Amino acid sequence: MEIEKSKMLYKRALELMPGGVNSPVRAFKAVGGSPIFIKKAKGSRIYDVDSNEYIDYVLSWGPMIVGHSHPSVVKALKTAIENGTSFGAPTSLEIELAQMVIKAYPSIEKIRMVNSGTEATMSAIRAARGFSKRDKIIKFEGCYHGHANGLLVKAGSGATTFGVPDSPGVPKSYAKNTITLPFNDIKAFKSMVQKEWKSIACVIVEPVVGNIGCVLPKPGFLEALRKETEKYGIVLIFDEVMTGFRVSFGGAQEYYKVIPDMTCLGKVIGGGLPVGAYGGKREIMSMVAPEGPVYQAGTLAGNPIAMTAGIETLKILSKKDTYEKLEKTMQRLEDGLKDAAKRAGVKTRFYRAGTMFCTYFTDKDVYDYKTAKTSDTERFAKFFMGMLNRGINLAPSQFEAGFISIAHTKADIEKTISAAYRTLTELK
Repeated sequence: MEIEKSKMLYKRALELMPGGVNSPVRAFKAVGGSPIFIKKAKGSRIYDVDSNEYIDYVLSWGPMIVGHSHPSVVKALKTAIENGTSFGAPTSLEIELAQMVIKAYPSIEKIRMVNSGTEATMSAIRAARGFSKRDKIIKFEGCYHGHANGLLVKAGSGATTFGVPDSPGVPKSYAKNTITLPFNDIKAFKSMVQKEWKSIACVIVEPVVGNIGCVLPKPGFLEALRKETEKYGIVLIFDEVMTGFRVSFGGAQEYYKVIPDMTCLGKVIGGGLPVGAYGGKREIMSMVAPEGPVYQAGTLAGNPIAMTAGIETLKILSKKDTYEKLEKTMQRLEDGLKDAAKRAGVKTRFYRAGTMFCTYFTDKDVYDYKTAKTSDTERFAKFFMGMLNRGINLAPSQFEAGFISIAHTKADIEKTISAAYRTLTELK
């Protein structure tokens, strides 16, 4: 593909922004080449500045579950913009979206809107600390909970992509209160909790780890987290920024039937606009200002544009047959990609949870950070570029999940499978 305009823009961007981007993975450092600059998107497709067309499986890193520029969302946004873009004051839209989220997630009795997943996790941990009057937290290797200090300790996402799981600039005083354990290791978790429970405020976990690809919880793991945290009075936080409304309408907690004390949600509840939320048990959320002493605020929190997009998106998702259609599309893609790898003679491991997925280039089972790192990243980079040149847009890192939307058609899936087979054959 010709991407001369993208190359020119990237050269200019390198002079203006660190790495030429506003989020590290976009720079294509993990896959080589020059990043494509996007001009527009519609349905399952994105279009770059050189007029190349791609079937998109990044979907703005997950939130575009109804597809890009869905007519109902666009129509509602046009009306909302005419009324004003931000008031810094309450609106009825906040109440409407809050009611919709709480209905989908019964574990959330009260909710606070914020502007990003990072704000949601950071604020949830602060509320948990205020509620429990303890300082330490437990997280798991490879789980990325945003870029707040104290959470960039053996994190996933771009940190794993670049091989820098511990970020410079994070004071030791923050990191010392973060205990990191292997994902899916029940024995290690129980041992740590029994030893340190008096100082542990909360456990935060991605119930499906989406920032080292797509790592599923082993049977009994999430249940063990719930049992032990209840036993010792520790707040259990599910970071469902990626799994929320993706694994199922009620997220991973509905799918796995494990109910946390607090839940963090991300951009999917804003239809792709900058938004996040955290919520949970009434007694915990009542600690948050102005009702309680735990301070958290945001001028753009609950802004009418994001609330409008979120309301329209959840209306679409709540239709009776939406998730049945998504499941059929995802199953078709899963079967096709597995078959393509088998026919091409390339060893891979494919994992998925609901509408999020990942193909690892390894012959080992992937169940934690360590096993995810066995994937052949050079082979993935070649696969990524081969797919891109065939009009298929995947995440530019082995350690990121892919996603589908209700806009992906049978023809899209068939084209993707065909491109995968040809690309895998070239790798062979």
